[in-house]
Amino acid sequence: MPWNRQGTGPEFGYYPKWGHLLSAGTGPTSRSTDKPDKSFRNSVTEQDSNSNSDKYKHHKATSIRRIHIHANARQTIVAMDNTKKQAASGNTAADSKKRKGAPSAATGFKNQDQQGKESRPPARPQKRVKFQDARNIRSQPPDAALDDGKLDLQKFLNAREFEINALETSMRKCKSANATRVFQQVPREMRRRTASHNAKRVPKRLRDRAKREMLEDNTPTVEARKRRPRTTRARIRAENARRLEKLAAKKRKRALEKEAGGENKDEPGKTTIQTRAPRPKIRRDTLNEPPKPKSKFKKRQINKTWLPTHLWHAKRATMTEPTKPQWRFSIPLTPTQKCYRPTHRASGQKGTMFWDTSYMSTVRLYGTAGGIEQVLKALGLVQESLWGNRGRKWRVGTRTWSGIVSRQQGSSRRDVGPATILWNPNSTNEAAAPESDTTEQKKTQRQVLIRTHPSCFLELFDELIRVAKLQTPQVHVEDLRFEIGSIELTGPGSTETLLAVLQPYYTEERHGQVFSSLVGVTNPASLPKDAVLAFSVKDPRLSYPPKRVDTASKVSDLALLDTLTQWPVEEQVKPYGLFDRDVRFKASSLPPQKSINRRKGANIPGQEIQATAVDPPIPVIVLASRPAAGGQAQGTWTLLAPWKCILPIWYSIVHYPLSTGGNPRLGGLNEQRQIAFEQGTAWFPGDFLGTNAGVVWETEQRAQRKKAWDRRPKGKRIEWASLDLGAGRKGEIGDGLACDFEHLFGLPREPSPSSSSGDQSTLDVDPNAMDVDPREEAEAASKSGKPHKDILPSLATVGQMKKTEFNARVSADSGSRPPPRSIISVNITFVTRGVANVCARIYRLPSQPSPATTVPSSEAEVPATDPVAAGVGSLPADLRDQWLQKLPSSQQKSRSSSRSSKSTTTAHAAPQMPRGVDQGTRKQLMAKSLLSGDPLPYPRPSSAANQTDTMGGGAHPLCPGEEDLIGFVTAGAYSLSEGKGTAVGAISAEKAFDTLKEFGTKEGRLCIVRNAGESVGWLARWELV
Repeated sequence: MPWNRQGTGPEFGYYPKWGHLLSAGTGPTSRSTDKPDKSFRNSVTEQDSNSNSDKYKHHKATSIRRIHIHANARQTIVAMDNTKKQAASGNTAADSKKRKGAPSAATGFKNQDQQGKESRPPARPQKRVKFQDARNIRSQPPDAALDDGKLDLQKFLNAREFEINALETSMRKCKSANATRVFQQVPREMRRRTASHNAKRVPKRLRDRAKREMLEDNTPTVEARKRRPRTTRARIRAENARRLEKLAAKKRKRALEKEAGGENKDEPGKTTIQTRAPRPKIRRDTLNEPPKPKSKFKKRQINKTWLPTHLWHAKRATMTEPTKPQWRFSIPLTPTQKCYRPTHRASGQKGTMFWDTSYMSTVRLYGTAGGIEQVLKALGLVQESLWGNRGRKWRVGTRTWSGIVSRQQGSSRRDVGPATILWNPNSTNEAAAPESDTTEQKKTQRQVLIRTHPSCFLELFDELIRVAKLQTPQVHVEDLRFEIGSIELTGPGSTETLLAVLQPYYTEERHGQVFSSLVGVTNPASLPKDAVLAFSVKDPRLSYPPKRVDTASKVSDLALLDTLTQWPVEEQVKPYGLFDRDVRFKASSLPPQKSINRRKGANIPGQEIQATAVDPPIPVIVLASRPAAGGQAQGTWTLLAPWKCILPIWYSIVHYPLSTGGNPRLGGLNEQRQIAFEQGTAWFPGDFLGTNAGVVWETEQRAQRKKAWDRRPKGKRIEWASLDLGAGRKGEIGDGLACDFEHLFGLPREPSPSSSSGDQSTLDVDPNAMDVDPREEAEAASKSGKPHKDILPSLATVGQMKKTEFNARVSADSGSRPPPRSIISVNITFVTRGVANVCARIYRLPSQPSPATTVPSSEAEVPATDPVAAGVGSLPADLRDQWLQKLPSSQQKSRSSSRSSKSTTTAHAAPQMPRGVDQGTRKQLMAKSLLSGDPLPYPRPSSAANQTDTMGGGAHPLCPGEEDLIGFVTAGAYSLSEGKGTAVGAISAEKAFDTLKEFGTKEGRLCIVRNAGESVGWLARWELV
């Protein structure tokens, strides 16, 4: 509570009625003023407890005042003396315009400035006394209820009534005396509010208390409706708001007149034509426009597009900057509350994580089956398993294919990005057709959905257009980016959440029946790989809020196991409704929320609303996928639905009560990358530097790191030129703020980017990868089919190599080497210690000593290591053996073999302390051990030339030379899933191929990881991703 400067407050003011206590000296004034006298406080309490109920009411209101007056008696008496002196000298007049102080016992009011800070009681003891008094429950002695030893029933009941009233009063005072404010009681899972200044930002049940606390604390309140505009822009917006309000009022008035039978009422006998609402135009073989936003949000979406759940995310997550959208979308990066460890728990242990991935791009191909097959083969789908008997389930439409698609670039192929491909089943099942009708099957009309990442969408779309025009008859391409949205869920509770939200519309649908029987599944990876379920669901708003699914085994475990093994959804498959444009449009025409609320109000409370003809079925496709790492990692559910149906589904997912407690957790772009890192998989595009999308990402990240490095003061940022790597080597290898593959492959250096916009005008991909209207250069390039080789940057010449292709080259006896300037993605696990950061350097174990590269300098520098027999400026010959000794298995052997050598070489070994000796003998042995041996030199000598000191913890082998550098780390941290440091990086395919051929798999996969700007490396092992 603030200090009551007027002296009228109930707790902290000075009152003249208690002046006789001070003047009479009834209280012990020798006590300290910081703490009230305990004996006096007890006497006041006893006096109140012995009084009757009428006197208690009077003492109850003044007990706290007595305590504070008595605690500050000495300062008040001094103030009284000063006041008398001022009155005697005639200086009693005070300025009437100034704020008056509290009245004193002798002279009434006194000027606050003259009174000063001495008369103010300390705040903390006052609050402590206030809380103690609020928690003190008054009581009456039982003597008043006894009359000559007999119990007077009426007095006894009166005493109990007093005690009950005292208990209720104490409860109310304790609640009001709480130190917690109203706005601090809002759960931290909810979005942040400006509740300290606006009472309307807190729940309704707490608004009255919030207003009362603001009045007591003199908090400046905010009332938006009464705030006057202060700027020209604000005045213009206020005028526009008033005009829009008038227009809305006129519109409502006309609507009411029409309903009442006004001038627009149809005449009897007059026929009317019912027309359907206009469908959005979907142009084929060209890019389509995003949905038109509302007028009040139109200016905010000039350079980007909002997700269907943007308004919900903007209040609860950190979004991309308005002027710097990500892939032409406003994407949530991370929730506002800290969620690194909760994300790890929800994604793998308990709960579920979910994302709005509607920014993922969707393309539809339709044409003859043979033409679509040729288009897909042009994208790199040439495996025999896809077009033979093993790929029949995929071609029927009950499985999906996920992988990296590529395009032809000269004599080689270049990866584009990840894609998921799904066929739409025909009315006649292909699996039931005879083999003799293969020619007829290729002439049938088929449809394919291709779902890809937005960073590589334009590159893939141009390639599809180019290849589709070469087919006869031509295959057409449709851009469905803003027609189909998606939501991804992962975690043990993901299946439970979808079962509660997605209720099948038609009970006879086979896919809907199988989906409803998945109660008890805690990992989507337990389903058949790349399984597909397509059915129609009800509007989730009809059953909102969603009820908890009964996981107590509606079906037995054996029945669930039988369903997962047999998977009875591959016979008599019907075409999926999400492929149909008319079905998507009808599903997007959902009834408004007001009508849902009206129907819910007319229904019985707690009962779900039954679907009627007004509620259209929503076509959905549910995809179950497994992580690339395999093992026990959690799988992922991907829900595809019409764009305008994502928001109703989203609200039900957000508020679903999980059976394990809590609600599903929101995730952003950073959480997606975190989960991929913990699973040991590469994340696109950050970990795919061999693609054009990866080049753009790396360019943006370099600019951000450079900007952050420039903001730091010179004394706190790393000087790359002065880094000492040992053996006379000075300076960082390449650019310390980049994954410098240009330096690794000897490519020409590109000028550093001046901004973080990631402009890739020199690439063969349009920098605005999500532009609605591509630039003329991109259109000309797509028409001519010529890649822009002459304007590619040097980093874009680096190619990405697949895991299967690399393993085939290593296992082949022919020894065909990988193509030059190709990289492969690897997962790095440290053997013992170490945590890698982004841009860390990856070395292979040195095979032989090689001279170190020295940086010429005009000034002579003192090397950090002493010269040894190997010579200054060169690495030791046994450097590889030093690193191999860091392995846990070799350490045990080295320790056992070195014990004998240490015992012979140590001349003055310290004596061992025997057991059970007395204190005197112990002191003698300790003094002998301290005096034996040579004294330690000061200052401490530097380590040997072939070792470096790790923070005073002993010698450590030096890092290999620049010729053994093989790659860089693209993502690294301490992994909560592994319990130690891990990383994801990219290494040179040629150097990795040579190392595996020379040293084999056991030693060939060992590497050394050194963070940029550090001189110490750590032993690790890499595995292909």
